[in-house]
Amino acid sequence: MDYLAKKAAYLKGFAEGLSLKSESDEGKLLMKIVDIIEDIAVSVDDIVEAQEELEEMVDSIDEDLGELESDFYDDEYEDSYDDDDLDDDEEDDMDYFEIECPNCKEDVLIDYDMIDEDKGIVCPNCNQEIELEFDCDCDDCNDDDDE
Repeated sequence: MDYLAKKAAYLKGFAEGLSLKSESDEGKLLMKIVDIIEDIAVSVDDIVEAQEELEEMVDSIDEDLGELESDFYDDEYEDSYDDDDLDDDEEDDMDYFEIECPNCKEDVLIDYDMIDEDKGIVCPNCNQEIELEFDCDCDDCNDDDDE
């Protein structure tokens, strides 16, 4: 954006070369406008420089976060959120299922390993316990109900 500063400097030199009387109202106005344009050009250059620095910082943070994610999460976790790339057979082999929290109505992913009779499932959104009820269609369970 250095070209703005160069153009403003050119404009200022051009205005000075017009031989306008700086005492006239038109001369004063023109010089004030040129000064303001020069200030704007400097400000824009400062903003562009700050924006470039921010972009570099965000890129660095993004890279660091990517490294942390790859260290913290394993491939299975990352793949579990990429349902678009999975076919139906792969979806059946997943170790989690999705439910709607009865408290906050947000979707929650539940890992089958989380289901334990001694521990409750806690919604990560509202921190309320979720009670799970399962209906079983197997013959053994239906026989128990008949007794």
